[in-house]
Parts: sequence; C-alpha cells; structure tokens
Amino acid sequence: MKKRIAIIGGGPSALLLAAFLDAEKFTVTVYEKNKTSARKFLVAGKGGFNLTHSEPIEQLIKRYTPNGFLDNALLHFTNTDFRNWLEQIGIPTFIGSSKRIYPKEGIKPIQVLKAILKTLQEKGVVFKYEHTFTNWDENNNPIINNKVIPTDYTVFSLGGGSWKVTGSDGEWLNTFSKKGIETKEFQASNCAYQVDWKSNFIQKHEGTPLKNIAIKCNNVMQKGEAVITKFGLEGNAIYGLSPQIREQLDTKSKATVLIDFKPSLSLENVHTKLKLSKYRSTTDVLKKELKLSVAAIDLLKSYISKESYLDSVILAKYIKQFPLEILNAAPINEAISTVGGIDLNAVSENFELKTIPNQFCIGEMLDWDAPTGGYLLQACVSTGVYLASYLNNKNNNWLPIKQKKSSS
Repeated sequence: MKKRIAIIGGGPSALLLAAFLDAEKFTVTVYEKNKTSARKFLVAGKGGFNLTHSEPIEQLIKRYTPNGFLDNALLHFTNTDFRNWLEQIGIPTFIGSSKRIYPKEGIKPIQVLKAILKTLQEKGVVFKYEHTFTNWDENNNPIINNKVIPTDYTVFSLGGGSWKVTGSDGEWLNTFSKKGIETKEFQASNCAYQVDWKSNFIQKHEGTPLKNIAIKCNNVMQKGEAVITKFGLEGNAIYGLSPQIREQLDTKSKATVLIDFKPSLSLENVHTKLKLSKYRSTTDVLKKELKLSVAAIDLLKSYISKESYLDSVILAKYIKQFPLEILNAAPINEAISTVGGIDLNAVSENFELKTIPNQFCIGEMLDWDAPTGGYLLQACVSTGVYLASYLNNKNNNWLPIKQKKSSS
C-alpha cells in the first residue's frame, strides 16, 4: 500500500521533491496557500532568470553558510544534474557571460514553471491551492484549512521571510516555535545596506554603479558591481558579503567594508601608476591612467583629506582599501532572501525534525545563506531531490554520496 506524503508549500524545493518521489511508493499532495505555485520563483525571474551557477561543484558548495550543512544535498543533485533534468522536461539552458545559467533565450519563467507542473501532473501529484497550514493535531498530523490531514510523511517547504507579496512571509515561524521546534528570527540577506552618504556626493551620484570593483568584509572578498542609492549600496559585490556584514552589525551595531576600486592591479602597481603618470592633476591620473569612474573619484575626494588625496602612497592605499561604514541592512521585505527560520540543530542530516518523526523541512525555511547568482535556487531544488532520494530508499540502507565516498 502506498504511503501518503503531504508537501506543505509549493515553491521550487517542494516541486523538485514531488518530481523525484517514487510514484509507485507514494501518493503525493502539495498544499499551497496561494492560488498558484511558486510565486516567488516567478517574481525572481523578472530580474534576470538565472537558474543556477556553472562553477565546478567543489567550488559551488563553498558558497553556502554555514559550510558543510548542504553538501550532501548539493553533491547528490548538482548544478549539472539540474541542467540535465531541465533539458529532459523541455527547458534547454545556456551559460551566460557571468557564468550563471539561464533558460535558452525566449523561454520565460512561466514556461519553466509550466513544464515542471506538467511533469508532476503526469506523475499523478495532486495540487490543492488556497490551503493554509495552521498547526498540528495531538497526533502531529498537519491541520490545513481547519481540517486534520492524516499523512505518513509531512514535508514543509514554507520559504523564508522576504517578498511578502509572493506569500513568502515567514508567518509560520511562531507556530513552529510554539511547538517546541528550535527556530531563529528572520534577518535580511542579499539586500541593500545603509550608508550615511555626504549630501553633496549622493545628490550627484544616486543611482550610479561602481563597476569592476571588489568589496571585502571579515577577510572575505566579493567582486562585481554595486549601485549607489539614497539608502546606501546594493548589488552583487555587496550581497555576497551578507553573512560577514550581518555578523559585524550584530556584534558592533555597525560594519565596515573595504572597497577595492582597482582589483586588477596590485597596491604596488597602483602606486607606480600614480607616481609615474604623465598627467599632473591627481584627478586626471585617476581618470585617465587608472580608469576610475567619476563616482569612485568623488567618493575618494569626499571621504579622505586633501593631503591624503595628493599623497600618492596614501591615495594608493585608499584606492585598494577604501573603508565604508555600514549602518544597517534594508528591511526584510526588501531583501532578496533571508536567514533564520528553522535552526539547523532542529533537523537531522536528512532534514527530519528531531522532535517530530517523519516530518521534514527543506528549502529556504532552514537557516542557511547563499549569495545571489543561482545559488539560492540550486540549494532549494537540491534539498528537495535529496529528500526524495532518502524517502524513496528509506529502508534500503541508503547513504548520500558524501558518506558513500567516506565509507568506501
């Protein structure tokens, strides 16, 4: 007789879990509180629909915080595996110039979602929309729309706390906490960070990108681009430092990042160009010799003394390590993702809740972090596929790839 699986939430981790569960062993029902599935998935696609990242898996797994927690899932269902599976369901992909992976040109996010849903429908997966989980009964069966749903396995894929308009509001956190499950408050990640710009500078440069820079925090460096906004700074060069910035904000109430305006050159090379340039004006040297943008030059002028600006040794150091004070993170609802949710100590290595047997949590509702660029979505789908493999082989002494390697 087939076992009953209730998947609560209809995001990417839930959909990939349902796609890889053995239809001969399970009847699968997905309960989604919205009228449609994967709304955050669709909204995220409007800003450039990168599905995953193409870097080698050995490098990719190092992008996640904390290190190690997601290794089993990511090694079991890699970025290459994800691309191959998408190809199988009619969604070919390509690697962009940023090394991110996108659907072939012309394929929209809704088409990707429809292809996934078609695959699930062909497997017999049942979807029940406008069905909201509110609690458990005395036997730990989920209560959905005020009805007890008897299940053999319950999988929660409830998302994080950002983008409330998509339904990813994190309101489930209090329910889990009251149940005695270890949780952490949500915090913004991959978001803008507040800077107290000088008025003359921000009036001139609001909306201006700082391109081809590197930003460092706690000895972690992120290369890319950052946009100057009235609130502060946003973009991939600072998003990837969210764990480090958050740590400083938590412990010191402020954070300091170091901007390298010329990461392609060493400090010595920068100083040499400043000292030996044929241009007499320091500003001309920065603009024509080092190819710094007007915004970068004005940032240097605004925040360091005139004496330092005219001293080639000191100026070179500022070009390579310009300190910028961060006052706060943007509000959670403006963040791309969140950390917090289910404490990792509350689940086993197979994502099973330690206090409630046969109930699991996957995806962004778990307390892990990753930069933008396909890493968030990859981890979500990997946790879904990994759990499906575990449940499919639960009684067959199944081991994840990482453990297989260590035991051989």
